[in-house]
Amino acid sequence: MTASQILPAVGTGARLGELSYFFPAHNEAANVEGLVEEALATLPALADRFEIIVVDDGSRDATPQIADRLAEANPDIVRVVHHPTNLGYGSALRSGFRAARYGAIGFTDGDRQFKVADLGGLITRIEQADRPDVVVGFRIRRADPPIRTLYARLYRLANRVFFGVRIRDIDCACKLIRREALQGIRIESGGAFFSAELLIRLAAAGRRIAEVGVAHYPRTAGSPSGAKPSVIWRAVRDFWGLRLRLWANRSRALHRGTPLLEGRG
Repeated sequence: MTASQILPAVGTGARLGELSYFFPAHNEAANVEGLVEEALATLPALADRFEIIVVDDGSRDATPQIADRLAEANPDIVRVVHHPTNLGYGSALRSGFRAARYGAIGFTDGDRQFKVADLGGLITRIEQADRPDVVVGFRIRRADPPIRTLYARLYRLANRVFFGVRIRDIDCACKLIRREALQGIRIESGGAFFSAELLIRLAAAGRRIAEVGVAHYPRTAGSPSGAKPSVIWRAVRDFWGLRLRLWANRSRALHRGTPLLEGRG
């Protein structure tokens, strides 16, 4: 792991020239409109040019229709990527990265447990003199049930022991990455292990990673899906699959998977 720093959240003094912001949404009809409206109100203070990408991951509720209506109302800013079926959290993030057009790419989850404005702290950090390639949020106080917090601590420990990742909150869904840092990065997981695998591979490629504390808010609408047995099993399978391949042949393992910026450098 290279140049990982833990800093408190800071104000939105810095500003980017351009920013792609995206979020995955699976059955988030109660949240998607509010989050897009929040982003439309907030992002002008954070970047000169920006876009908002909604990744509809095979939702069965009104999420696709709401997202399309928002894109039609804001055709130069809001775009929607649709998955015909639910492909998983990692696949939704992958689609967001592929759809992004600008030089800085930020994302949160679609459940509104993060504020778009808190990307300002990540922007301030990425623009500081040491110019990190990646800024990862860590939840100062998790607004989750105790059992989920316990699972998260065990997961963090497992990634530290088996992959050497010393990120404080490896699966925090508030990240900002320079586009060029993603060049050559390949990811295999399409599930919940995606975020950890992304950081593992970024660190292996020598990218500089910094951390900033962010607020975390209780979910007020919709239902979480991260604790489903099928989601957990897929993450465990992907975790051990990568670990075993790295032990067997590190170079070959790091060249497996699909490029995040396939077709765009």
